[in-house]
Amino acid sequence: MSETSARLLRLLSLLQTHRAWSGAELASKLEVTARTVRRDIERLRGLGYPVQALQGTAGYRLGAGASMPPLLLDDEEAVAVAVGLRTSSGGTVTGIEDASLRALAKLEQVLPSRLRHRLSTLQQSMVRVAAEAPRVPSETLLAIAEACRRHERLRFDYTDHTGRTSVRDAEPDSLVNVSRHWYLVAWDVDRADWRSFRVDRLRPRIPTGPRFTPRPLPDGDAVAYLSRRLSSESWLWRTVVTLHGPATEIAERLWPGTGVLEPVDDVTCLLHLGADSPASLAWMITALDTDFTVTGPPELVTALRRLSDRCRNAVDAPDAD
Repeated sequence: MSETSARLLRLLSLLQTHRAWSGAELASKLEVTARTVRRDIERLRGLGYPVQALQGTAGYRLGAGASMPPLLLDDEEAVAVAVGLRTSSGGTVTGIEDASLRALAKLEQVLPSRLRHRLSTLQQSMVRVAAEAPRVPSETLLAIAEACRRHERLRFDYTDHTGRTSVRDAEPDSLVNVSRHWYLVAWDVDRADWRSFRVDRLRPRIPTGPRFTPRPLPDGDAVAYLSRRLSSESWLWRTVVTLHGPATEIAERLWPGTGVLEPVDDVTCLLHLGADSPASLAWMITALDTDFTVTGPPELVTALRRLSDRCRNAVDAPDAD
C-alpha cells in the first residue's frame, strides 16, 4: 500500500507540472505499465482529482474541479507561496488579509522542519518598510479583471485627481500594477480614446455592459502605454531630453514610470518625461548618470543651472575636503 500511495503522489506531481501527458510518458516516468497508470488515474479521480482523458491521444491532464483538492509543492514552490501570502497580508489589496494569514497558517503547519526553518530565517531577516499607498478592495479588482477577460463594457463612478466625479463607460483591456498603484487601461467610449484610470478612485457599477471586440493597444501593449502616460502626458511639466548614450544601455538605469526612451542611433536617444516641477525634472535627468542636452522649457534650463551652482558651491566651499 505504501508503494501505491507513493506512486500516486508521484503521478499527481507529474500531472500538476505538465499541461498534458500521454499514457506512455507517464508509464515511463513511473516505471510501471500503461495498465497500472490507468488504475492509478481512476484512484486519483476517486479522491476528487479531476483528471481528464484527452481525446484521440491516449493522454491525461489535470483539469479544474468543483472544489480544490490538495496541491503538491516542491521546496522552492512552498517557500515562494509562503512569502507571497505573508506579503499579501499587508499589501495594497484589501479584503484578503485574513484569508492570506489563514492560508499561511495551514501551509506552515504541514511544512517539513527544514522548510519551516528556512522560512523562519527568511521572515526574521525581512524588513518591511511601510509606504503610503491607496488600498483597493479585492472585489473591485476581481470585477475589473472579469470584465477584461469577458470583453464586457464596464461602467464605473470615477474621481479624478482634482476631486471631480463622473460616470465613465469604458471597454476594459488590462489591469497594471505600478509602484504600489493599480491602474485600469481601457478605451473610453464617450471620449473615443484610450485612457488610464486609478483603480482606487473608481467604483464599478454591476452588472457589466454588452460584449465588445478588443481594439489594438497603443504602443503595442498596456505597460508601454501606461509608462508613457505616467512619465509625460499626465504631468504639468514635460520635456524631451537628448541623452548621449545608447537606449539599450540607459534603459537598464531607468526606473519604471520615469520616462519613455526613444532610440535615435547607436550613441544617442531621446527621453520623454514629465514631473510636477522643473526641479523634479532636473533631478530625474541628472540621476541617470549620463551626458545630455536640454533645449527647454526655459524653467528646466533655469532649474539645471541652479542645481549646477548648488553642487559647485558644495565642493568649492572653504571647509570642503
